[in-house]
Amino acid sequence: MDNYTNTIEVKTTADKSYGALAHQIPLWWTEMFEGSSEQTGNVFTIRFGANIHKTMRVKESILSSNIIWEIEDSLIALPELKNQTEWIGTTIVWELAPTGENTQIKVTHLGLNPDIECYDICSNGWAQFLGSLKLFLETGKGTPYKE
Repeated sequence: MDNYTNTIEVKTTADKSYGALAHQIPLWWTEMFEGSSEQTGNVFTIRFGANIHKTMRVKESILSSNIIWEIEDSLIALPELKNQTEWIGTTIVWELAPTGENTQIKVTHLGLNPDIECYDICSNGWAQFLGSLKLFLETGKGTPYKE
């Protein structure tokens, strides 16, 4: 089955794009951030209010090239979802590729596919926060989740 994937092009360098993913998650994804996402082996948790969280381990981090996060714990406590822990065991792969003066950022969420109950909700969430990432990289001000 096809895993969720999306690609954006941003008007910035691969170094700055990597920096946003490795060091600045609270500025574009969610201000509710605990832990560290800076290097391989680090563990961090992001929250979207009291009912949604994801804990990830950095499996690979190659400067200005790619980052891989494995989801170790997750809860998406929404009443419309029967399986609220579907993200556990999935993997998020970020790939960065310079394109002239811009950078192409590709995210693939391995394990998030149309057979997964939260696919529509989660893919819409990805689209929203990729937009915030692009905005952050191009203007310095993203639209992260705020408590």
